Amino acid sequence: MTETEPMVALGRDYPELREAVRRICARYPGAYWRGLEDRAAYPTEFIAELTAAGFLAALIPEEYGGSGLPLRAAAVILEEINASGCVASQGHAQMYIMGTLLRHGNAEQKHRYLPEIAAGRLRLQAFGVTEPTTGSDTTQLRTRAERHGDHYLITGQKVWTSRALHSDLMLLLARTTPTDQVKKRSEGLSVFLVDLTAKNQGQGLEIRPIEAMINHNTTEVFFDRFPVPAENLIGQEGQGFRYILDGLNAERILVATEALGDGRWFLDKATQYAKDRVVFGRPIGANQGVQFPLARAWAELEAADMVCRRAASLFDAGRECGADANIAKLLASEAAWKAGEAAMQTLGGFSYAREYELERKWRETRLYQIAPISTNLVLAYVGQHVLGLPRSY
Repeated sequence: MTETEPMVALGRDYPELREAVRRICARYPGAYWRGLEDRAAYPTEFIAELTAAGFLAALIPEEYGGSGLPLRAAAVILEEINASGCVASQGHAQMYIMGTLLRHGNAEQKHRYLPEIAAGRLRLQAFGVTEPTTGSDTTQLRTRAERHGDHYLITGQKVWTSRALHSDLMLLLARTTPTDQVKKRSEGLSVFLVDLTAKNQGQGLEIRPIEAMINHNTTEVFFDRFPVPAENLIGQEGQGFRYILDGLNAERILVATEALGDGRWFLDKATQYAKDRVVFGRPIGANQGVQFPLARAWAELEAADMVCRRAASLFDAGRECGADANIAKLLASEAAWKAGEAAMQTLGGFSYAREYELERKWRETRLYQIAPISTNLVLAYVGQHVLGLPRSY
């Protein structure tokens, strides 16, 4: 390996970090998560413990009160949360959203917000990008921000904005220059830090929960000439699309490793059940029809894990990692889903019993192939940006 090539850790890296995460997760068994689903509630206690332990501030530099750890360490935290049967998605956004503030915010913004986020006094969990009519075509979003003196007035709608009702701040992407006044569709978009606290709701801001098949506390957010101070603009006006893209590789890598955690949880549950469940005088795991799908699931999770590690190594080394980040997301999401399918088949009818937790994890894991980027969009990225094929229309 040359000096310019990133080092890829093998084995269970960050063992102390993994153990610390598992200790917290052990206090939040399946009954806790089932109860949250019954009430469509947010895991406030769980997130508070993760915050107090410094896990959600893993990527915030030490000078702002964080741990200053590399992306790989943050990925390990999320992986272990899901591998322990808990749900990392309720806290993961803070890890990658704050990167936009860290890399593109000014000194005053970073000193004002990052220490408060690291200490848990402010929660940055909401990411306002997707809209009902634009989907993944971010350059066509319709939410607009118009400058009026020392404020911008925001008008528009965001959808599938998870945790907006449980976050103090939202990172919002809005159009500040109409599309007919820019040379490229990606120009004229800007990023803002928006205060979502109760004092602003009803003042041109409305947040409505969306009932969904998984308990991600997702919402739609409506803005009607909602005022945002001009000082909350991140970076330069009109450059927001570039800032958002800058953080998407981290998002892909973190979410991919979350999916691996779910896959490992499925495999552990199914393997133990296959050893313990005796039918016709022997464990069902002795049957190749049970054994082989689990063995294949292990192999595919291991392969996806290596791509996740390589992507994180490239990211931490400041190297180009777009292809690896996207491929990691694709492979990990599919490997986790296949592990879930193998586990469901192994447990049979018991997989539908809520107390076994498989049906909850199964529903949650399916999302990875859709969000935050769909499998087909990853394939389009690889086709066009890696293989050099013509752009699809």
